[in-house]
Amino acid sequence: MPRPLSATIHLDSMRHNLARARGCAPNAKVWAVVKANAYGHGLERGLRGFADADGLALIETENAVRLRELGWTKPIMLLEGFFEAADIPLLAEYGFNSAIHCIEQIKMLEYTRLTSPIDVHLKMNTGMNRLGFMPSEYAAAHARLRAIPGIRNITLMTHFANADELEHPLLTVREQVRRFQIGADGLAGERSLSNSGGVLQQAELAAELSNDWVRPGVMLYGGTPGVRTAADYKLRPTMTLASAIIGVQQLVAGDTVGYGSRFQASGPTTVGVVACGYADGYPRHAPHGTPVLVDGVRTSLIGRVSMDMMTVDLAPIPNARVGSKVVVWGDGLPIDEVAMAAGTIGYELMCALAPRVRVHEGPMGQPA
Repeated sequence: MPRPLSATIHLDSMRHNLARARGCAPNAKVWAVVKANAYGHGLERGLRGFADADGLALIETENAVRLRELGWTKPIMLLEGFFEAADIPLLAEYGFNSAIHCIEQIKMLEYTRLTSPIDVHLKMNTGMNRLGFMPSEYAAAHARLRAIPGIRNITLMTHFANADELEHPLLTVREQVRRFQIGADGLAGERSLSNSGGVLQQAELAAELSNDWVRPGVMLYGGTPGVRTAADYKLRPTMTLASAIIGVQQLVAGDTVGYGSRFQASGPTTVGVVACGYADGYPRHAPHGTPVLVDGVRTSLIGRVSMDMMTVDLAPIPNARVGSKVVVWGDGLPIDEVAMAAGTIGYELMCALAPRVRVHEGPMGQPA
């Protein structure tokens, strides 16, 4: 029999969350972001779960090709663009959209003969300070792109640093939008500004944000980039990581649990051993108190997470036994809550799901 740990991917929730993104930005087309193997959910599942999207966006050129091989005929965007001149023919061959974020990419396009027209997304650096042209350089970059034979549509794009916190003390979304409007003034082309945070804050920013395209990522997978919960935004979890109790230990006062003996019982304590560890993608640094569900009842992690197992307090579930069902995150336990307790973010937990974890598809409420 296989190990009881498995991840269930909820395609119905993926479709629901995509619909929520459309509801937040009803006048915009949607790039569904499927980078990092669709945030750990699987590229093929991303394609099916987001079949109604207007386009798919990702980083990896080889996975963009794979999407075409899987039958995706709508637009595909490379969010970091191409990395060397040898990649450029793929843009025309497969009809990829490419982000353009530096002068070196423009130079490569100037010296490459395109066999068919391509669409590009010219990125402006409005304060994220990773990729993109400064607002003062943007018009000149746009003009150079416009002069290249084979460049068809140029979408004007930026990326928000703090869309989850509208009044961030160092850089607000409104300030980034102001810089974008200055840099893009007078330039023709569709606009693409909002990531998940911007999409979820669309109502609050309606006066400032004018998106022709939006680029939701983590919200499509039931996570959020900010302090409000997925439930607040009516998002549903798309991945349930579930396991089972495989051992029970009875401790007395003074007994310790796991490597490093980090947890010491203050009195009689029942400990459940769960088949899930850091080799499965669970964060090793998760502290005592990180939430877990056992037989649908909330309890908490105790002791240090090991490679293949973790230990939980069974006091709230006196009838728990070997075989009791455990939800590590997902249906009934938001992944963001687990991530916050572990000092990380839901994105990382999704993407860290290990290859050895069995993955299934199923509706909510039925983890495999």
